[in-house]
Amino acid sequence: MFQVITDTSANLPTELTEQNDITVIPFPYFVNGARHTCLDTGGFDGETFYGAMREGAEITTSQINPQHYIEVMRPILQKGLDILFVGMSSGISGSFHCAELAADELHEDFPERKIRLVDTLGASLGEGLLVLRAVKDKLLGLSLDDIYDKLMELRHRLCNIFTVDDLKYLRKGGRLSNLGFIVGTLLQIKPLLKGNEEGRIVAFAKLRGRKKALEELAKRYDEYVLNPEEQTVGIAHADCPEDAEYLSSLLRRNHPPKNILTVGYEPVTGSHVGPGTLALFFEARSGCRAM
Repeated sequence: MFQVITDTSANLPTELTEQNDITVIPFPYFVNGARHTCLDTGGFDGETFYGAMREGAEITTSQINPQHYIEVMRPILQKGLDILFVGMSSGISGSFHCAELAADELHEDFPERKIRLVDTLGASLGEGLLVLRAVKDKLLGLSLDDIYDKLMELRHRLCNIFTVDDLKYLRKGGRLSNLGFIVGTLLQIKPLLKGNEEGRIVAFAKLRGRKKALEELAKRYDEYVLNPEEQTVGIAHADCPEDAEYLSSLLRRNHPPKNILTVGYEPVTGSHVGPGTLALFFEARSGCRAM
């Protein structure tokens, strides 16, 4: 028996984590110096949060430290359960390394227990969809090691592509690896960004205008999606629900997926991409991260 653990970056609705017995570790964030966490996504007021960002509120975040991981994992191991942790990309946060440090320490105290850590190379539903796959396979009776191996392969085929309304948030956090690709472009040029093979954020296309950027997201989906009728596709938005609905309609036009899970960006990941961000997550045949 094993427990599935993730962090709040996975951006999963609270009802899903509760229904599927997923343990969630919160990332801390700070609004004008005041500390917060957001475990209840249903109670998170995205409109107010992103409105405050637009008005200039100072938002900072912090990684989950090794001690916090230990505090969550130790009681689970004491119950005789193994652990599958599915976490935020190491390419954009040092938190995954903190999980590795915690696991190393816990292995010394629980040498008979397994602790498997999956670096998803993604965030938001790029992480969350892998968590849901782990839960699904667990219910099917797959072993911890089999699920771990499947997730480690699937993470390279899970597309994380998005567009932002303002690059200043990624630039401020130092999370855009090829800023020079965008610098100097004209007003109204909207970038398309992705998680690359190392889980870092890079820009890979430039479109004139918001609508064309959204249509290009759908075009990339049509080009790369694998067996859409069998999968749940994810859409995350930072206070732009109308754009999320428009993108959803585009996805259903040519290759409708089995389900579309649409969520508002939780505050930690959302604070780094900024208000107006719209992201798309889906399983691809291959090559999506190298597009």
